[in-house]
Amino acid sequence: MDIIAHDPYAPVDRARAIGVDLVSFDEAISTADFISLHMPLTPSTEKLFNDETFAKMKKGVRIINVARGGVVDEEALLRALDNGTVAQAALDVFTEEPPPRDSKLVQHENVTVTPHLGASTTEAQEGVAIEIAEAVIGALRGDLAATAVNAPMVPAEVLSELSPYVVLAEKLGRLVVQLVAGGSGVKVVKVVYSSTRDPDDLDTRILRAMVTKGIVEPISSAFVNIVNADYVAKQRGLRIIEERILLDGSPETPLDSIQVHLTNVESKFGGALSDAGDIRVEGKVKDGSPHLTLVGSFSVDVSLEGNLILCRQVDQPGVIGKVGSILGNMNVNVSFMSVGRTARGKQAIMAIGVDEEPEKEALKLIGDTSSVEEFVFLKL
Repeated sequence: MDIIAHDPYAPVDRARAIGVDLVSFDEAISTADFISLHMPLTPSTEKLFNDETFAKMKKGVRIINVARGGVVDEEALLRALDNGTVAQAALDVFTEEPPPRDSKLVQHENVTVTPHLGASTTEAQEGVAIEIAEAVIGALRGDLAATAVNAPMVPAEVLSELSPYVVLAEKLGRLVVQLVAGGSGVKVVKVVYSSTRDPDDLDTRILRAMVTKGIVEPISSAFVNIVNADYVAKQRGLRIIEERILLDGSPETPLDSIQVHLTNVESKFGGALSDAGDIRVEGKVKDGSPHLTLVGSFSVDVSLEGNLILCRQVDQPGVIGKVGSILGNMNVNVSFMSVGRTARGKQAIMAIGVDEEPEKEALKLIGDTSSVEEFVFLKL
């Protein structure tokens, strides 16, 4: 079936995410072969389906009302059934419940009725119980909730595909805010998504929320999630700008990379500044895990896990060994290391993953190492 819907309150992106086209009320009732009702009973919906409404429908339409009895004028429905406008009706709700025993509507040969079951069947109750239990477990685990009523609607398959990028987005936000020098407030954040997919096929709301979460939580007491991320950003005067770069190639994965830029701020680590003067970091998902691939203008490749030491140094022999020896002597385990440089013998950045935070003495020794121009310790 092709599914269309009328809902005066639903946003277009929420409908599109579940494969539904939003249309006007008149278009919905005049083009549909099956009409299913799911609305509350309010002054504006009472007897919304009446003689005038039925006259606009296709001859032979099927009506399913599992909403409220009062939204349908039952006398008008009976007339529409008798004249063939409505071929069949399935009703779980009635204006008067239970309906009278001699109700012509209940006794009509083309009407199927149930006694306002809602979700009261054994199977439905069991299904709801399992779904609730799984949702609670998932929420406690920190998983994304595909069925949250106050969050952007994102299909489960899209959530599954975006999961590693969700982790990447939060890690990048958490990393980039630690590069800001004290006293310079973050006001503008630019998030750049590089992808081979058409922008209309890439839902970035969750990713934007996770970047916000990563930036805000380390510097405040706020708890940020997909529901309140935009509100929290607005309350803190944080402007989030999103930019999409369309790449050539086959769209097998949703994203190639995510970049996060902080503009008009001072950096405690000069190597993180781009040519434009922004603090810039970039990450990619590799083998299902988030990786840091760019700091400022320097290419690196390190897993975003544990803790990270960034060192900017003159590119010359012996620096990596000296820093590694300092950490080893202080009993700090190095989990990975990557070096990126602008050119041979020029500037280089060393990214070192460590399992725990080194003692202040170890960090001081790294800073005192010849050829190391600056360094920063980051918690991920």
